[in-house]
Amino acid sequence: MKNITHNPNAKPRPKGHDETTTYHSGRGAQFNTKNKFLINEVSKEHVEAIDDWEEKTLPTIYLEQEVKTIVNKVESPDVGMSYSMNPYAGCEHGCIYCYARNVHEYWGYSAGMDFEQKIIVKKNAPQLLRKFLLHPKWDATPIMLSGNTDCYQPAEQKYRLTRGLLEVCNEFNQPVGILTKNSWILKDKDVLAEMGRKNIVSAMVSITSFNEDLRRVMEPRTTTARQKLRVINELSSAGVRMGIMMGPMIPGLNEHEMQRIMKAARDNGATFTAYTFIRLNGAIKFLFHDWLYKNFPERADKVWHLIEKSHDGQVNDTRWGVRMRGEGPIAQLVAQQYRKYGKIYGMNAEDWSLNQSLFKRPGEKQGRLF
Repeated sequence: MKNITHNPNAKPRPKGHDETTTYHSGRGAQFNTKNKFLINEVSKEHVEAIDDWEEKTLPTIYLEQEVKTIVNKVESPDVGMSYSMNPYAGCEHGCIYCYARNVHEYWGYSAGMDFEQKIIVKKNAPQLLRKFLLHPKWDATPIMLSGNTDCYQPAEQKYRLTRGLLEVCNEFNQPVGILTKNSWILKDKDVLAEMGRKNIVSAMVSITSFNEDLRRVMEPRTTTARQKLRVINELSSAGVRMGIMMGPMIPGLNEHEMQRIMKAARDNGATFTAYTFIRLNGAIKFLFHDWLYKNFPERADKVWHLIEKSHDGQVNDTRWGVRMRGEGPIAQLVAQQYRKYGKIYGMNAEDWSLNQSLFKRPGEKQGRLF
C-alpha cells in the first residue's frame, strides 16, 4: 500500500478527494461496498467523506471449501454458453469492471476488496465433475470453464483445480471452452494439445488494452497484452483453437484499440472473436466510479457520461441482448468496428464447433453419437 501524498508518481485525485487517503496498489477496488444480503456489516457508504478510516493491506486469503455442485446451468440467453464451471469464487486479478464481483455477495462478502482478497477454493471440483459426467442423462453439451471468475487466477498455481478439471474432461472426451487472461494456461499445454487434436477444447484470451498504464490499474494482477499474445501463439501452434475476447470496450478509455487488438490476435493464430460493451451493474457502479475518478480525473466526467449515453441514461441495462452491447451512437460505432475488422482479418469465418460425438464414460467401448 502506498501513500499518495508522498508518492511523486501518484496520479492526481478528483476534486473533493481526501489527500490523506491511501491508494491500494495492485488492487482494482479501493474499498468494500455494502453487501445487500447482510443486515449488520461495516462498509464505506461515502468514500470521499471519510478521513480517519484506515484499511490495512491484507494478503490474499484462500478459503477452502467442499462444495455440493460444480457444473451450473446458465439461464442467461445472451452469454453464449449453456453450462459453466468455476473452481474459484472471487478473483485476485482485481479487474475493476468485473460483473462477477456481485456474485461474491452471495458468499457473504463484499463485491469490493473482498472479491480480490478472499478467494473461495472449491477443493472437490474435479471429483464433482467426474460424478456429474457419470450421470446417464448427461449429453456432452459443451461446458465453459470460467463463465464467472478466471480459472487461471493465481490460486491455480497452488491448487491446480483447473488442471484436474481438464484431465477429467479429457478422460471423458467432454467438450470444454476456456476464457482466461492469465498466461498460466500454458502450464496445461500438454493436455490442451491432446484435447485440441480431438476438437474437444477451444480457448479465448481476454485482451482489453495494449496500454500498460491502463492495464496496470484496470486489471492490476493480470498478465501483459504481450504475454497474452504469446499464449495465443503457443496454444494455436499446439493445435488448440484460439480466440480473443475484447471486453469490456469502454468509451474514452480503450474502445479505440479494437482494430489493433484484433489484428495482433489474428497474427498470432486467433481465428474467432467476441466483445462486450461496458456495463456497471450492482455494486460495480460504485466501485468503477471511485476507480475512474481516482485514476483518470481529467477525463472521468467524459467517460462516465459516454457510458450513460450508451445505456439510455444509465450505466447499466438489464435487457437481454442489449445489456452487453449497449445502444446509441458510441455503442453502434463499436459494433460497426467489430464487424468491419472481423471481416478484414478473417475472424469467425469458419464453421466450427466442439466435437460431442467422442464423449464416453469409463468402461464404454466407443463414443456416443448425438
